[in-house]
Amino acid sequence: MAIEHAFLPVLLGDEMNAYGMARAFYESYGVKPLALNHTNMEKIQQSDLLTFREVPRLHIDERFVVALKAIAEEYEGKKLLLLACDEFYVKKIVQHKEELAKYFVVPYVDAKLANQLLTRESMYELCADFGFQYPAMHVCTVNDYEEFDIPFDYPVVIKPLNMTKYASCIFPDKKNVYIARDHEEKDAIFHAIYKESAYRDDLMIQQYIPGEDAKMRVVNAYVGQDGKAKLLSMGNPILEEHSPEGIGRYVAIMTTYDKDLMDCVKSFLEEIQFQGFATLDMKYDERDGQYKLLSIELHNELSNYYVTASGYNLMQYVADDFIRGSKQQLTYVQNKHLWTIVPNGVLFKYVQNEKLVIEAKSLIRQGLATDSIFNYKDMNAKRWLNVTIDNLSFYRKYKKYFNNKGLSNS
Repeated sequence: MAIEHAFLPVLLGDEMNAYGMARAFYESYGVKPLALNHTNMEKIQQSDLLTFREVPRLHIDERFVVALKAIAEEYEGKKLLLLACDEFYVKKIVQHKEELAKYFVVPYVDAKLANQLLTRESMYELCADFGFQYPAMHVCTVNDYEEFDIPFDYPVVIKPLNMTKYASCIFPDKKNVYIARDHEEKDAIFHAIYKESAYRDDLMIQQYIPGEDAKMRVVNAYVGQDGKAKLLSMGNPILEEHSPEGIGRYVAIMTTYDKDLMDCVKSFLEEIQFQGFATLDMKYDERDGQYKLLSIELHNELSNYYVTASGYNLMQYVADDFIRGSKQQLTYVQNKHLWTIVPNGVLFKYVQNEKLVIEAKSLIRQGLATDSIFNYKDMNAKRWLNVTIDNLSFYRKYKKYFNNKGLSNS
């Protein structure tokens, strides 16, 4: 017999992120979130921890609020907690926050601040006032890319800024993130994107920070509706994905601790009157000994489950704050834990820092390691088969795409 709950999380967007969030909600409250998605990923949709529903044309602006209002009317009497699992739906939610707040609990900042943080130029300008360093960057358009001359040294990172539109484009050798080592490679990448595909939105060109995957850092924060930080966790991504469609996505993170950096993030978020989730990606630049801020996201990425696995359920913070009204104290996560979604054989072979490999093996032996997708408590026969096949595919993908030059700035 199903258990009735007073609230229901409603998750929009990326299934991989939705699964980690749903697992956290289920582990804390026994509630199965409703996931509204528009793609198909069998290993996630066969889960018993969430309910999937196809909502036609949810991504279209004219349909967005109408479709969500219908969902709210269906679950009348429940508190509905609306959460985005990707940037596209974050923007949709904050754009329509005033209308949606009539039917949902909406734990996001208003559109003005959200857009400021989600636009690279304005985000960097804002962060510079708080002492954050960042790599030199420029945004070029379909109208000026042929005349664009990069004002900083190669190599450079080239990345589409509208990933939603870019995702639907098909052309040879497509990647989500590119590295250009010289002028000729830069021109070839521009030509492939703007001449061989339908993509017409902007591209970000950013100075590349050298170094292996393990030079990355991610800070996950939760700021309460009172404007005070409640939780900060810092992860050291020790391995990223290197396939064209997944390049830059974290597949293994080890918790770490840097009080000064976490203090800086806390002060920044409180000063700008932030609320909700924030994910800050950084990379350590050995040339000057500084962490360089790469991006700020207002949604939880796939890797967010590393926080929950380390003992601090990230979804419990937002539900206890906005649904239950619980008082929360500030916590800096210091527990050591390893989060991964790749087999140990891939991890041990492709993590380049031997010291981190030894530490990862130690955490695994101690039972302080978690695969957020390969969840033994959520494993029917079909799901087990799909997850196992996907895990085995990592061996093939890393053999084909991995290089030891660390060229994967996300």
